[in-house]
Amino acid sequence: MTEINATAPAPVAGVNLDKGPVVFVGLALILGALAIGEAIDARQTVLFVIGGLLGLTLYHASFGFTGGWRRFVVEKRGNAIRAQMLMIAAAAIVFIPLLSFGSFNGQALVGAFAPVGVSVLVGAAMFGLGMQLGGGCGSGTLFTVGGGSSRMLVTLVFFIVGAVIGTAHLPWWLALPSLPEISLGRTLGVPGGVIVTLVGLGAVAAATVLVERRAHGEIETAKSAPRQGVGRLLHGPWPLVGAGLVLAGLNIATLATAGHPWSVTFGFGLWGAKVAQAAGVPVETWAFWNWPGPAKALGSSVLADVTSVMNFGIILGAALAAGLAGKFAPKVHVTFASFLAAAIGGVLMGYGARLSFGCNVGALFSGIASGSVHGWLWFASAFVGSLGGVALRPLFGLDGFKK
Repeated sequence: MTEINATAPAPVAGVNLDKGPVVFVGLALILGALAIGEAIDARQTVLFVIGGLLGLTLYHASFGFTGGWRRFVVEKRGNAIRAQMLMIAAAAIVFIPLLSFGSFNGQALVGAFAPVGVSVLVGAAMFGLGMQLGGGCGSGTLFTVGGGSSRMLVTLVFFIVGAVIGTAHLPWWLALPSLPEISLGRTLGVPGGVIVTLVGLGAVAAATVLVERRAHGEIETAKSAPRQGVGRLLHGPWPLVGAGLVLAGLNIATLATAGHPWSVTFGFGLWGAKVAQAAGVPVETWAFWNWPGPAKALGSSVLADVTSVMNFGIILGAALAAGLAGKFAPKVHVTFASFLAAAIGGVLMGYGARLSFGCNVGALFSGIASGSVHGWLWFASAFVGSLGGVALRPLFGLDGFKK
């Protein structure tokens, strides 16, 4: 927090602002956008800005899958999951029809589709377990790191390690039993694909309502915000539902700009592979890094990679939001047990995300919104893994199931 001089003018009521971080991060966002535009092109600059807006939204709403899932399991409160379902539904209504066209404004479009098999089943379960130990999913890890969490920085480092190991093993996992990609939009037609997707999302939301009412007798109502209007927009906190709709819009913007939906974890594997390569590890000889897409990314600047520039934007956008909210306060102390949980969780998430073709963003959000059946398998398997992670948290001194 910024120290206030006794002779300085009194701050606006209800608003705390960390001026130093806000100015520094604001300049970093501007200079970063200019540098990316100069080094690569205007499209990458736009994607960097979209990433910044994603980070700002995620932080101001504390919009993460990990805490929402854990709260539903432990406290039987499902408002976060319902906001997530609404977010995916809003994106699906646009994604499925748009993907059926194959292109938009001259930009070829590809959805977040992947095979439906053992690799997804196992990888998603590993990810779900890992995110409860690590303390955040892919996007959650990024926005909390941006907010100054040193523990989540540990999670991110080991997330990267796990992702690199996953690229080494993925060909073996892909040889296991699997069905091909299944698109609801192509199989059922656009109207059928949209309807089935919305019905599935609605069923999940309805189930959370049923569980919550049985446990508490009523649905939890949102607490009144400490500020309204422009003050709330700038300094937060944002409502989950509103933030979910903003995230859906930004994912749609990503699809239209990049040609594919929002994803997070490929960037982690790429960063780790480049570090390993610089250290003398011949990752370029691995099968994964010889596939066309990964090979091109490995041989180019990280600024040319869509996922990487968006991840950089998310971190900076979250840091800006933390400064605007007066909450940018890096915490250095991490107990050994918490460090160990973050390390184990990070490796599990990185490895699991590579096996299952993404995280809560790339596989669940973007996958289901694209009409991909693998997204539903990922959701179910990751939730089961998350139950195991919640049960293990107390072993590391973290909150979990009530005794």
